[in-house]
Amino acid sequence: MLREAPADRGPDDVLAFGVVNLDKPPGPSAHQVSAWVRDLTGVEKAAHAGTLDPKVTGCLPVLTGAATRLAPALLEGPKEYVAVLELHADPPANLESVVGEFEGPVYQKPPRKSAVARRLRVREVYALDVLEVVDRRALLRIRCESGTYVRKLCHDLGRALGTGAHMGHLRRTATTPFDDTTLSTLHDLADALAWLRDEDDTEPPGGDPEAALRDVVAPAERALEHLPSVTVAPSAAESVADGAPVYAPGVLAADDADEGALVACYTPDGAAVCLGRLVGDPDADSGTVVDLERVLV
Repeated sequence: MLREAPADRGPDDVLAFGVVNLDKPPGPSAHQVSAWVRDLTGVEKAAHAGTLDPKVTGCLPVLTGAATRLAPALLEGPKEYVAVLELHADPPANLESVVGEFEGPVYQKPPRKSAVARRLRVREVYALDVLEVVDRRALLRIRCESGTYVRKLCHDLGRALGTGAHMGHLRRTATTPFDDTTLSTLHDLADALAWLRDEDDTEPPGGDPEAALRDVVAPAERALEHLPSVTVAPSAAESVADGAPVYAPGVLAADDADEGALVACYTPDGAAVCLGRLVGDPDADSGTVVDLERVLV
């Protein structure tokens, strides 16, 4: 069964295939926060995209219902953090120049308490800026590849500076395609659901409970905006629902993308159909264009 266009979905359909750009509070784990979203919304399952440690705050996209199948798509893009670097001695005069040397590929071994094997690996730091220095604290903005350990980066910065250092507060300000300009809290979600279910005597801003819900829970297609898109005919989407790949005759339009790239396929009205890898020429007359990874219909 194909979904309606994102703009035409009712509240139940939005919750069944939605995403919340959640402002994670300090204290609970990302898994616990996802469980609270699941229980509040009443969906069968919810899943976070990109783990944050309990003390870390900020941008934590939480997928609801069938949208949990989209989690791999949110691992593709860069992350951005603001971190406090706690120096163990007064900052040296060359602090900014030393910090700047850590832009580019860095070698890291995951800490002992991690969910991955402790093997040396390379991660890219795209930008590393010193925003402010106060006493023995430096406020850093870090834009980096997914899977970069900021705590380890802070430790290595301390060694390079000759002062020693550790990570203080950490906040994630962006995880592609979301950032901190559109965050919602758990309280925002609870309020929106209470207005929708007529459990609150007050009125939402603007007086429209459905609009208030959409301000917090977006159609899940929002989580795919950073991926190249392939538009397929409704008949091709129905074949995908039965497990067939996307064949060239069913492709109506496609963004430029490298072979092997993760792409999102949509019907002409913008409803997501599947995630897959580009394996063929969208302009060809025949052959497979997209191999399926996640069927969304």
